[in-house]
Amino acid sequence: MDSPDLWAGLPTLEDPPGEDDAAPDVWEDPIPLTGRRERPPFPAHVLPAWLGEFVAAVAQETQTPVDLAGSIALAVLATAAGGRSVVHVRGNWREPTNLYTVVALPPANRKSAVFALLTNPLYEAEKQLKTAMKPVIVEAELTARLAKEAADKAAAKAASADGDKRDEMVATAVGLAQTADTLTVPAEPVLLADDSTPETVTSLMAEQGGRLSVMSAEGGIFDIIAGRYSGAPNMEVFLKGHAGDRLRVNRQTRREYIDAPALTIGLAVQPDVLRDIGKVKGFEGRGLLARFLYSLPVSTVGEREIITDPVPEQTAATYTARVIDLALSLAEWTDPAVIQLTPEADAALIAYQKRIEPQLKARGGKLGHISNWAGKLAGATARMAALLHLAEHGGNGYAHPVTEDTMNAAIELGDYYTAHALAVFDAMGADPVLSRARSVLEALRDNAWEDVSRRDVFSVLSRSEVPTVADLEPALALLEDHGYLRSYQPERTGKRGRPPAPRLTAHPSLRHGGR
Repeated sequence: MDSPDLWAGLPTLEDPPGEDDAAPDVWEDPIPLTGRRERPPFPAHVLPAWLGEFVAAVAQETQTPVDLAGSIALAVLATAAGGRSVVHVRGNWREPTNLYTVVALPPANRKSAVFALLTNPLYEAEKQLKTAMKPVIVEAELTARLAKEAADKAAAKAASADGDKRDEMVATAVGLAQTADTLTVPAEPVLLADDSTPETVTSLMAEQGGRLSVMSAEGGIFDIIAGRYSGAPNMEVFLKGHAGDRLRVNRQTRREYIDAPALTIGLAVQPDVLRDIGKVKGFEGRGLLARFLYSLPVSTVGEREIITDPVPEQTAATYTARVIDLALSLAEWTDPAVIQLTPEADAALIAYQKRIEPQLKARGGKLGHISNWAGKLAGATARMAALLHLAEHGGNGYAHPVTEDTMNAAIELGDYYTAHALAVFDAMGADPVLSRARSVLEALRDNAWEDVSRRDVFSVLSRSEVPTVADLEPALALLEDHGYLRSYQPERTGKRGRPPAPRLTAHPSLRHGGR
């Protein structure tokens, strides 16, 4: 059944042009419910110069939306710094610097090519970390093996000893065993994992001191979280890995404790993936969907230039050097580097929070239907501010506080991701008021009502979608705002009794064809 929105803008038989336009019974064309939300382009100008230039150059060479390279770039920064730095906002409020980002573009948008250009320096940094750690691992392995052998020999001697010497030798064996037990072999450094199972991600994070990044030009990780292999959703590590909450896993084979997990996720998926994950039971209720920064850019396919300028060598070299330097300079931090805010930066964030807060109202708030997501926006903005700061100053960014300009740049990114999140959650069907309004439109059109009571409308709707008449009211108000309905108060038919209930009149296009 076609939507009446398709007819918005067409004249009806009841509202011919001319002198009668001012008459009270003439209807203007309704405003479509399905109008697309404004999705601004990624504000690459807020990035530090070396990063913004590379992002723009990649978008130019690949003829892809700058949003793709921009969002991946933020995930690259979070991979380099996440788990090794935190931003101190105010009081006891600290945010880790890891991020979850996802860009949705249709096929043939060269997502893999852009991913490779942006993430190559991370693989090089990982390679250098492994090379530097190799001698340390070899020495630790040898030391641990020798210590265990010494402990085993001492235990064997103690077991066969007699008399007074036995107690002394047992004590020596115990001491050697305890020493051997304290010796650990460092894991080979890993910065990136592909679409891994939750169990693999947990184990890798435990080995890597809590830090890991899952970067992929596909959306398979969502299928894995939803239970592709286990048969049931397993999102604990992805929930706690974003928030930095303590993670403890007790298995039959091993126990894994991560006091401050910092997982970064950077994905490029097809739009259908986002629509599908919105239907996965538990994703929204547990808060997984609220942790992602969403980008839904307009595809450039069909308008791309064939011959393009490659990324300038110096631009690429600078990008590679800066990313590697950031990753290596923070790699050995055990206690995270603490990034502070200037008072001016904090004041800018406070003003932003005051702007967001009224929009979270369940009734009438612009972000009320995605309050789970928007409630994390201030924290995500603080994280992005810290990452932009580290991108500007490198690994010693902890020595300088975040400036007001950097915070304002992060706020602009926050506004960008808010606009795109609204569009994405619309596609997921996250707004029940909008869904109910569309159902009311179908009912009005099917019944060709000209004048109808609220209760009659309610009686033909599904109870699973509209449980009570009170649940219907916001949808009716939305339709009235868009010009599909008018509410009026009928006149009394007698002097006594309660006044009649308000009634509704429907737009003529809904009862005269509406096709």
